[in-house]
Amino acid sequence: MKWELRHNKDFWAGLMLIGIGAAAMFIARAYPFGTMRRMGPGYFPTVLGAILIFFGIYVLVKGLRSNEKIQAKWSPLALILLTLSLVLFGVLMRYAGFIPALMVVIFGSAAAGRGFKFVEVLLLTVALTALSVGIFIWALGLPYPLIKGF
Repeated sequence: MKWELRHNKDFWAGLMLIGIGAAAMFIARAYPFGTMRRMGPGYFPTVLGAILIFFGIYVLVKGLRSNEKIQAKWSPLALILLTLSLVLFGVLMRYAGFIPALMVVIFGSAAAGRGFKFVEVLLLTVALTALSVGIFIWALGLPYPLIKGF
């Protein structure tokens, strides 16, 4: 069996999980770990990083065994739109409020896909924004302004 790691999707997904887990553990090493009863600030990122590494190893080995190839090509437009919508979310949270920021990130993320239909995305944006306001602002009581200036 010949391994083609360059096009093996599970290999790259596993490698990404291992990398993120290792980065989380590396960053968290400066924080006190604590114990199971009295968790320190480094406890959660360290444990989560270890779990990500274990899942990454599993996915990587699964990818080496199945050798399933990546089917789709990547889209530079999607990469730009997703990055831009995330950056705009951060900026708009500060200057415009929760609702405009959420609408921009949902609409921008949907616009990055191939099956973009304006009316469907508009309905999805309104529904997800209303659901998010209900959960994060009213149920959890997070102190984000809905719309700045109101």
